[in-house]
Amino acid sequence: MEKSSVVVSLEGSEEGYKEFVSDSFWVQVWDQYRRHIMSMIGAVILVVMALAALAAPLFAGDPTAIDLSPENRLQAPTDSHVFGTDNLGRDVLARSMFGARISLTIGFVSSGLAITIGTIFGSIAGFYGGLLDDLMMRIIDLILSLPLLFVLIILQSMLENPGLTSVILVIGITSWMGTARVVRGEILKEREIEYVEAARALGASPARIIIRHLVPNIIGPVIVISTLQVGRAIILEAALSYLGFGTQPPNHSWGSMLAEARSYLATGPWMAIFPGLLLSVTVLSFNFVGDGLASALNPFERKT
Repeated sequence: MEKSSVVVSLEGSEEGYKEFVSDSFWVQVWDQYRRHIMSMIGAVILVVMALAALAAPLFAGDPTAIDLSPENRLQAPTDSHVFGTDNLGRDVLARSMFGARISLTIGFVSSGLAITIGTIFGSIAGFYGGLLDDLMMRIIDLILSLPLLFVLIILQSMLENPGLTSVILVIGITSWMGTARVVRGEILKEREIEYVEAARALGASPARIIIRHLVPNIIGPVIVISTLQVGRAIILEAALSYLGFGTQPPNHSWGSMLAEARSYLATGPWMAIFPGLLLSVTVLSFNFVGDGLASALNPFERKT
């Protein structure tokens, strides 16, 4: 009697129906995420940055247009050049918008590569455990003991024609270790749950169990790591480009723009201020989004 009354009350209540429907996992995640104000601001900033980068050919001028006339070189920000001009008379705003395309591309693609490698490596280590797990974790410890920036410089200098593709590959193959550790820890917990034993009893192969059952259940931490990894990759690319081992002309990124601005900090500080500001705001926004996702995907913090 009590059970039927609950059913009737839900069926006759629009509020009860809405509450039942909102039980969806992703609806709960979005409900918790939008409560994180700084994360929402970060997401809006990233959307604006991405749209500006995509629309750069439509709204920005030619970033390679050189004007060596004295009145146009190192021109402070004006109505015609909102971010000013550089030492070659090129528009800094146009260069910043096109630089965003390079920086964001490197960030997303290299992070995707690192997340893929880390997820595969960590899943195998966590699922099999034992001696194989110990060996794979020692490999990670060995790689992490090396100075990352020094390794990146060595790898880039070994290439005959370093460019955009090489930067993506070098950052991707040297940034997966943190992801592997997190994934391995999550897999170690998940593999002890009954559904894994049920899949084994039904004859599922280890690869099928990992791909179809384990990885989908740890997607939350992987998404959070992905957002933080993108910001880290952008910083690494900027550091490489600043030292001359990253993006090469005619391509340019925010890091290479900062490298070009080193000699003009006194006469044209805007050459460094605007790319540096865009770089900092973008990385900070990715960190805010990661914090919001970590909160939203945490089952203990979501509204039930």
